[in-house]
Amino acid sequence: MFNWLYARSKGGKFLLRIEDTDVKRSTKEAIQVILDGLEWLGIQSDEEIVYQSQRIDRHQDAVKKLLANNSAYRCFCSPEEIRTEREACEKAKVAYAYDRKCDRLSEEEIQSRLDSDQPFTVRLRIPEEVITYNDGVHGDISVAGKEIDDFILLRSNGTPVYMIAVVVDDADMGVTHIIRGDDHVSNTPKQVLLYRALGYDVPDFSHVPLILGTDKKRLSKRHGATSITAYQDMGLSSEAIINYLGLLGWSPGDEREKMSPQELIDAFNTSGINSKSAVFDEKKLLWLNGYYISETDYSDVADQLKVFAEQAIEKGILKSIPSEELTVKAWNLLKNRIHILSDLFVWGRYFFQNPEEYDKKGVKKHFKAEEVPERLNSISDDFAALDVFDFDTIENYLREKAESLDVNAAKLIHPIRLSVSGTTGGPGLFEMLEALGRDVVVSRLRTASKAIQDETIKTT
Repeated sequence: MFNWLYARSKGGKFLLRIEDTDVKRSTKEAIQVILDGLEWLGIQSDEEIVYQSQRIDRHQDAVKKLLANNSAYRCFCSPEEIRTEREACEKAKVAYAYDRKCDRLSEEEIQSRLDSDQPFTVRLRIPEEVITYNDGVHGDISVAGKEIDDFILLRSNGTPVYMIAVVVDDADMGVTHIIRGDDHVSNTPKQVLLYRALGYDVPDFSHVPLILGTDKKRLSKRHGATSITAYQDMGLSSEAIINYLGLLGWSPGDEREKMSPQELIDAFNTSGINSKSAVFDEKKLLWLNGYYISETDYSDVADQLKVFAEQAIEKGILKSIPSEELTVKAWNLLKNRIHILSDLFVWGRYFFQNPEEYDKKGVKKHFKAEEVPERLNSISDDFAALDVFDFDTIENYLREKAESLDVNAAKLIHPIRLSVSGTTGGPGLFEMLEALGRDVVVSRLRTASKAIQDETIKTT
């Protein structure tokens, strides 16, 4: 997200590379999730997508160049030897560092081992100098060369490691700026050495603190959805996701919480990236999504709502696909109250079918008075006799009814709402009743009245 915002704000190019050299992890399905998520958000590469696995020859050529200019050397030590040395260091409680024994081999010894086809890796020869680079978030960072081990560039089977692959790919793709997670800070000095050894320009780096869950631990699947597309499936809007992620760990310098993609682009700069880890709060994301839903017209989500209605049937929430007329009414009344699209058929299911259960606390509070069943029956009879059943007529009637009974209007409003919806909350009662229609309202009032009298009320 930050790379995309930065590229757009500077009039540059946003490039996408799929680092798929790990065959076990880089399945077609895993890669497709990345592509689908970015497409949904409208974050598209300005050039052809680069697949790292298709560039192994280039990576190997770079390693040959490093061998030729004496920046790297062949290591003939077997994995068993290295493992033994590591275990010895662990036992002695000292940090392991390769002792460069293979860097001290003569040309004759090296050639002899090559002639006998002895397996080898290739290691970068780390200079003793201090490696310094300026980080766009953390400022100047310096690491002494003696603190870096002569790390491997090429495995014994000839495959390049991540470190050399990304440096070569960055250079070939013309990458000038890199914004990435703090977990790469320790990689950067090593990569700076590789850029220099290969004669490449060193890009500008900015390292963003990792995102944490609300428990202040590194974000993982236990904190919610595991991919962007999972939020798409939940019915969140791409605009809300962009807005939330854009402000996660970055600030425009003011108190804005709702920003369009263009507003984010116009305001973005790396100096606004926070140096402390941001906390991913799914509740806040859902709140923000609810804000976007409240501004959305039915026509913009009609197709999505049909899908969620079908899913609600599969889950046993709805019994049948609701009519579009009723869905539009429900949308217009509930869009200010729901956080995801599927909520329309969960919290607003009473718009589409009669309630079979009633809120337990509501029943205890609003159905226990002995006069309630009689009042519900009386109101249902009066509703049935009305020539017009709209907001004003319903409100005027209930106000007058309350006055005639010498009670506060709430004594009528709450039992009616509970009878009609099974819940104690929702949109304004008068507009809700108008949307449901007289026949439905009358039937539900009579059903609730009878259930109260027969003591057959079911609660949830």
